[in-house]
Amino acid sequence: MDDMDRRLLSALRDCGTDRRVAAAARTLSWAGEHGALWLAAGLVGAAADRERRTAWLRGTALTAGAHVASMCVKRVVRRPRPTADKGHEPLVRTVGKHSFPSSHATSAAAAAVAYGALRPVGSQFVPPLAAAVCVSRLVVGVHYPSDVAAGAVLGALTARLGARWMTGGGVR
Repeated sequence: MDDMDRRLLSALRDCGTDRRVAAAARTLSWAGEHGALWLAAGLVGAAADRERRTAWLRGTALTAGAHVASMCVKRVVRRPRPTADKGHEPLVRTVGKHSFPSSHATSAAAAAVAYGALRPVGSQFVPPLAAAVCVSRLVVGVHYPSDVAAGAVLGALTARLGARWMTGGGVR
């Protein structure tokens, strides 16, 4: 797994040698910092969709909760971020030094699942943007693919487990 992680990371880092790809990856990475993009999207959804305001706010809370959960897992696992190799320095600075799981991927997947349940807007725009944020973390060279995959699973599970509460069906 470790060898495959490194080979995939190297291939995606190579994509960052294109200035346009690097700029897009940096922008997506910056927007996803601390789940800001997803928290803002949830608040906009709550403001724009009065009928489902509570569901949007609960989805935002689930997304924030997933992000916090990933930060807690990072403190336990303490996997170091990828080092610069083959002349590829990371394209962005990071707040922390640990990479597993990717908190960007966690909050992105949580938002995709939570807001995706609030059709049609959430299901049309959030999943592709969430996927792009996940890939951006590989292109900028600050996560291994397994970090992103684990983060996405954590986020999706968190949001899925809270889906009933989010839509007003209670907690089980």
